[in-house]
Amino acid sequence: MTPYSYTRHNRTPRTVLILVFVYAALIALIILFDAAWWLIGLLALATLPALWDIARGTRAGISLDHDGIRWFSGNREGQVALADIDYVRLDTRWDFSVRASLVLQSGKRIRLPDESTPPHRDLETVLEQAALRVERHHFNVF
Repeated sequence: MTPYSYTRHNRTPRTVLILVFVYAALIALIILFDAAWWLIGLLALATLPALWDIARGTRAGISLDHDGIRWFSGNREGQVALADIDYVRLDTRWDFSVRASLVLQSGKRIRLPDESTPPHRDLETVLEQAALRVERHHFNVF
């Protein structure tokens, strides 16, 4: 099995551009429509996590080798030995995003952070190459 590694940097031009557009829209609301400052302040609060990620240059990612799976996201990190994993569950949600969970031999489920996981098709291929069973579940309500 070839080792696999995926890393996502949160300080991307796309993220910066989105923040620029959001702040431009908020300023436009103040100038053009004389929006209340407190309302604009509340809307701007939603951008603070993205601004923090850009300022700190945080990263998230996952690596898989013959020993196990390791993941990290900001200050969080974890690892599981391949021998402890019963199967990997990929759940497609109603917004078409895919969540990955490791189901251990003990029955415990560990959900991988969304920002750490690569595109689900790539992840599924890599997991199957590592001889891990992958279960796909689409649009479960519960």
